[in-house]
Amino acid sequence: MYRIRDLAEQEKPRERLNTYGADALDLSELLAVILGTGTQREGVLEISRRILREYGEQAIITYQSVESIKADFAISYVKACQVLAALEIGRRLFSARSHTYPALHSVEDVWQYVKAMGHYRKEYVRGLYLNTRNVLIHDEIISIGSLDTSIAHPREVFLPAITHSAAAVIVVHNHPSGSLTASAADKDLTNRLQQAADILQISLLDHVLVTSEDYKSIC
Repeated sequence: MYRIRDLAEQEKPRERLNTYGADALDLSELLAVILGTGTQREGVLEISRRILREYGEQAIITYQSVESIKADFAISYVKACQVLAALEIGRRLFSARSHTYPALHSVEDVWQYVKAMGHYRKEYVRGLYLNTRNVLIHDEIISIGSLDTSIAHPREVFLPAITHSAAAVIVVHNHPSGSLTASAADKDLTNRLQQAADILQISLLDHVLVTSEDYKSIC
């Protein structure tokens, strides 16, 4: 049984959408409309605000898997399907209208593109996939860890490169702690990625570490 508070939160974004239009709602309210209902433990607005707070707007856009959304956001299968469907609609409409993609020629270009990652509360590993002119053709979250650890495997990094016929890869991950010191695990991952890149003949252009204030190239 839903709590009264849950029902009130459920209806408020829909009422605002109907009365004021979609552009009057913030992202958490729009996401709440997509999710529809909350749970016994969280109201629908609480869920949407938690998702945006913990995972960040830019990271959410890159999700491609129902199971990943379900597991990472701690929501049901049905709600994960709703979120992924909404994201895919947005991606397709954006792609149909946009004919320009950023070119990443330097670590500064990468930093300008991904700097929002520095504010994420968990550690992310993210792959940026480029064509032969260093133009971004695909952007994907590879893994999400805890506050100070992330898990990634070379196959997870390079599978999207193969799928999207990328010529090069830039790997980015954040340190929520604010430290720009590459850990032993960071360096080991870089070495394993380079070995895989050599075998696959896909260029590993960089492995970039970012915080809320700065960035550093590990390669």
